[in-house]
Amino acid sequence: MTSIEKLKFLKEDQVRTFAKEFGTPLFVYSEKEIEQKCDDTLAFPNAFGLQVRYAMKANPNSNILQIMKKKGILIDASSEHEVVRALHFGFSPESIMLTSQEFPKAFAELIGKGVKFNACSLRQLELFGQTFPGKSVSIRFNPGLGSGHTKKTDVGGVTSSFGIWHEKLDEVKTIVNKYNLIVEKVHTHIGSGSDPEVWKAVAKYTLEYAESFPSVTVVSLGGGYKVGRMEDEKTTDLQKIGAPVKIQFEEFAEKHGRKLILEIEPGTYLIALCGALLTTVDDKVDTGKNGFQFLKLDTGMDSNTRPSLYGARHPLITVKKDGGTPQSNKEYVVVGHCCESGDVFTQKEGGEPITRLMGEAEIGDYVVMEATGAYCSSMSTKNYNSFPETQEVLIRKDGTPKLIRKKEPVLEIFRNEILVVE
Repeated sequence: MTSIEKLKFLKEDQVRTFAKEFGTPLFVYSEKEIEQKCDDTLAFPNAFGLQVRYAMKANPNSNILQIMKKKGILIDASSEHEVVRALHFGFSPESIMLTSQEFPKAFAELIGKGVKFNACSLRQLELFGQTFPGKSVSIRFNPGLGSGHTKKTDVGGVTSSFGIWHEKLDEVKTIVNKYNLIVEKVHTHIGSGSDPEVWKAVAKYTLEYAESFPSVTVVSLGGGYKVGRMEDEKTTDLQKIGAPVKIQFEEFAEKHGRKLILEIEPGTYLIALCGALLTTVDDKVDTGKNGFQFLKLDTGMDSNTRPSLYGARHPLITVKKDGGTPQSNKEYVVVGHCCESGDVFTQKEGGEPITRLMGEAEIGDYVVMEATGAYCSSMSTKNYNSFPETQEVLIRKDGTPKLIRKKEPVLEIFRNEILVVE
């Protein structure tokens, strides 16, 4: 019998080879798969031109950034620190858009170099105007609706702090006029979803913002394209959701005589399914005949926090250490190695543990956690329990592995801390 979930791009012999060569836990990424996802997004339906920005917070590894750069993908940075990283690895300032919750401390320096700025609040817009009167700026609006599989991934509507509330449009215009700003782009981002009707609604509202500013040449609809990690989940069909949006841009051009460029900002879509986390079964325990059977892995929430944060599901595939296939399927609660009750890979949102049907595993066998390319390594809790960072390997197109992050012990403080001695 085989487990319900299947390996996505790895083969079982590769799992065993990489685990023996590099050890586990180990993130593995596929250059071939990343390039294919880039091609898919670059083919997004558009009427008058397309810009694709990679939400680099999904995975900022320099090797992944280089693949994106070669494909002509631009950068969406969520902090000034991401801007510095992108600049360091060869992206031009003009190819980087800074969209941040926190107003950057090095704001004048970075924007002065040519980095694009996306104002996400009235305060940010005011400060931009004070520093760069008469310059071009992008503005992010909260259109009043959102779409996410949980409230934690919904970044639009009244529960979201992202963007300027749509009813404050007149206040935005006042600031723009005060500093003679040129609004070159309007932007919305509502969260994870794949309903074409929702994207049509968002496009409609965003185009209305573009109508308010004759200088707008680019309209960004953000990202948030749903990725089907599990067998019972579907991945967003970009052609399906993009087709009606293309029509809306054409209708806008007919009505207003302005051919607007469409911009999208995928993160998860570009990288999630291109990564896998290789782990080893460290232990098996149970809680009696009325309890659960637990698989303890040699990684945990220090490598992938998504299950603990969102109740997110990732495929879990048993790979026998010495070859062969599992003799049967078993229901397991799969947990991590952190000394933390929430370090459970199979749980509902809120923390209730649930079982996962997978190939029977023994201590020493491998468990591959799929769809870990996005928001796993980049969100890892590198200081918790002082576990070292998980190593990362990129499978080149010729099939050879390249170590792109080496395991280093945690021997330093990650943030400034002060001890007051009385």
